[in-house]
Amino acid sequence: MTEKNNNKTLIKTVSLTPPSLQDNTADAERLIRAIKSHLRTNTVDIDLYLLRRLPGLLRKWNYNVRCIFLKDRTRWILTGITSSIDTIPIAGLAVDLGTTKVVLRIIDLSTDTILAEHTFDNPQIAVGPDILTRIHYSDQDEGLKKINRLIIDGLNQMIEKSCSSCNIKPDNIYAVSVAGNTAMTHLFMGLNPYWIIREPYIPVVNKPGLIKAKELGINVNPLARVIIFPNVGSYFGGDLIAGILFSGIDKKEDVSILVDVGTNAEVLLGNKHWLVACAGAAGPALEGGVTKMGMLAGPGVIDRITIDPVTFNIKAHTIEDEPPKGICGSGLIDLAACLFLYGIIDIRGKFVPSMCGNRLKDKDGMKYYVVVPASESGTGSDLIISQADLDSLIRSKAAMYTILETITSSVGMSLKDLSTFFVAGTFGSYINPKSAIAIGMLPDLPVDSYKALGNSSLGGATMAIRSNDCLNEIDNIRDKITYLELNVNQEFMNRFSAAKFLPHTDNSLFPSVKHSRSRLET
Repeated sequence: MTEKNNNKTLIKTVSLTPPSLQDNTADAERLIRAIKSHLRTNTVDIDLYLLRRLPGLLRKWNYNVRCIFLKDRTRWILTGITSSIDTIPIAGLAVDLGTTKVVLRIIDLSTDTILAEHTFDNPQIAVGPDILTRIHYSDQDEGLKKINRLIIDGLNQMIEKSCSSCNIKPDNIYAVSVAGNTAMTHLFMGLNPYWIIREPYIPVVNKPGLIKAKELGINVNPLARVIIFPNVGSYFGGDLIAGILFSGIDKKEDVSILVDVGTNAEVLLGNKHWLVACAGAAGPALEGGVTKMGMLAGPGVIDRITIDPVTFNIKAHTIEDEPPKGICGSGLIDLAACLFLYGIIDIRGKFVPSMCGNRLKDKDGMKYYVVVPASESGTGSDLIISQADLDSLIRSKAAMYTILETITSSVGMSLKDLSTFFVAGTFGSYINPKSAIAIGMLPDLPVDSYKALGNSSLGGATMAIRSNDCLNEIDNIRDKITYLELNVNQEFMNRFSAAKFLPHTDNSLFPSVKHSRSRLET
């Protein structure tokens, strides 16, 4: 096993001179003295739990030990010791605490190797699929306790399963990091979220810091600490802070933007000198959650769509190439882009009957377009998009673009000034920037400026347990953010109205789209 050898790592190998009549220093002071020399620090904390076991362990291992640390701002905390020749991995656990899905990743802290990764449905879905329902439930008698137990028990079951898959024990996990939105973090910690959703929208805590895993009920090493990512108020949570850490925006000289689409669209703009953030309701339709055939990404879900320029036949690609049974956000954006570029819908997003062929149907006065006929679908029914679905999508895309335009103008910039456009989450992994630009959801930037981050929340949580410098960096990121409240922004609604056209009322903002339409028309 090759151990990292730098002062950022959580692990240090320490060899002590055994005590003698000439050197009768107490065991703990002997260990702390050596650790201080290695870490060049004046403060090292050892828990009573470890002190009780220390004499036996030091003698058992002949005073040659590996020490596991976490640095809490200025203090170093000894979270465990093992034999210096022990080959069992010293592991860390990173958790992306999502509202719908929870992802766990186990890392060998000595080598940075990922040992296991598993995803499971958040057990709190049994209470309600959305955060608001869960917060109201937590206000009932014993509700907070019950909903807290759901996530803790779910995590413990998956920790056991994940550890078994890589031949370690939960006791081998000495550091945990958790990144989630503000409400999910409160429910995970058993904190009352009542005031998060009521004016003036105040969380219990913004900087939870390091907490003993045992206090939270997490079944890992008894000495393990949990790093809980901080939030910036009620609507910008630790998952976004983790995403910023992972993207490295806070280290770049050039100005970049980061977008994460979930229930809301959360946006961060900035560089190494400053960061501005905001959030707005642009998520559900872009996740595919509004259309009748909308689904989260998964097997059989349409994630890409093209149209044959001659026959106008739709070619739908599905995840894992299974028969289509629904469509996710990226497929929906592709579909809208194709319909617009080929003139099947107009600039208002309304169907153009003469261009729809026999795919346009009418039911109860509502027009809808057959994307996949029943004979080709995995459900046995037509997969359709209605006029109401398109109207909802256009409102969502307009909100997204308006959020981006508002946050950049708030610092005296325009969208064309951005050097890099990071897109996080599942949405970012699948989205085709060209399609998003075509409908005016994303700005008309060079395609190579768009960077998909994947699960940036999990990526940031992983970084937090790989380096003892990360806690300070996380705090610095959090403290650097200025939050922009869109609800009181007078220009937002004016911009929103202008963005409710395809791609926009100001076509000069989207020169590539004008070119694409002209080329297809000829």
